Amino acid sequence: MAAICVRNLKKVYKVHEKAQGLGGSIRSLFRRKYKHVHAVDGIDFDIQSGEMVGFLGPNGAGKTTTLKILSGLIYPTEGTVSVMSFVPWERRNAYRRRFALLMGQKNQLWWDLPASESFRLHKEIYEIEDERFERVQGELTELLMVRDLLNQPVRELSLGERMKMELIAALLHSPDILFLDEPTIGLDVVAQTSIRQCLREYNERNNVTVLLTSHYMQDIESLCSRVMVINHGRMIHDGPLTDIVDRFAAHKILKLRFANGDVPTDFDGAEVLRVDPPTVTLRLPRESIARQSTELLARYDINDISIENPPIEESIARIFHEN
Repeated sequence: MAAICVRNLKKVYKVHEKAQGLGGSIRSLFRRKYKHVHAVDGIDFDIQSGEMVGFLGPNGAGKTTTLKILSGLIYPTEGTVSVMSFVPWERRNAYRRRFALLMGQKNQLWWDLPASESFRLHKEIYEIEDERFERVQGELTELLMVRDLLNQPVRELSLGERMKMELIAALLHSPDILFLDEPTIGLDVVAQTSIRQCLREYNERNNVTVLLTSHYMQDIESLCSRVMVINHGRMIHDGPLTDIVDRFAAHKILKLRFANGDVPTDFDGAEVLRVDPPTVTLRLPRESIARQSTELLARYDINDISIENPPIEESIARIFHEN
């Protein structure tokens, strides 16, 4: 049985619409107008135990709403959800002890206290045994290299250090399911890499199921082999990350290094992306890449040639544009 099973999930918000100006404000006192916003519009998916799945979509697509429903924070308008055989919005204590929700723009640690004090509070809330608490805290602080910062007030930590502490707090009770909403937002490259490495190793050790939303494609490419793409509340792709490029990338990138250093200017049917003699980068239609690369090799003295897929971000943007 899947760890997470979602069928026909919908969440509709009734939003008040007010006309502009004083007249509009007065009229809204007596007759209010509403519109219905479909934040999530009938999505279906299954996630198996131990999977790390990327959940992509533009702002307002329905990602965070879905995570909030899965974690029991809000009720759906329609549909069924089973997470480890629990219905999330029933909010049973047994379920709360088996998942964690980490939102990159929300804090769960006490601002003026050291992180170690907040960890102790989590220990009591989740009724973690002393020996297990010390072991798990030690493993996580060593993995994220923050052991020396445990007794420093959270407000004095850098953003990256604070986010590492937030991740530790989410993992202290050893959840089976981990919902991550933009966990690396605003972090520098070093902090992002550290958190990705921690999540990868933690998943390998504990077989935890992870559903990850992120606008950083490096997070998705590094951690997830499967991605779900949502737009306007509807699922528009669910499958291997590589399928996105195969399905939506209409072009390939061709890099040529010319032997004599003289770069030609005529590349019929190709878009010149960059000229850095003796190297040229071209964009070519996928269907013509074989023919045109063969013609170029026959026409010019070329030392090196490489054919690559476009950056995954371009394919994702194409999905959003077409849907």
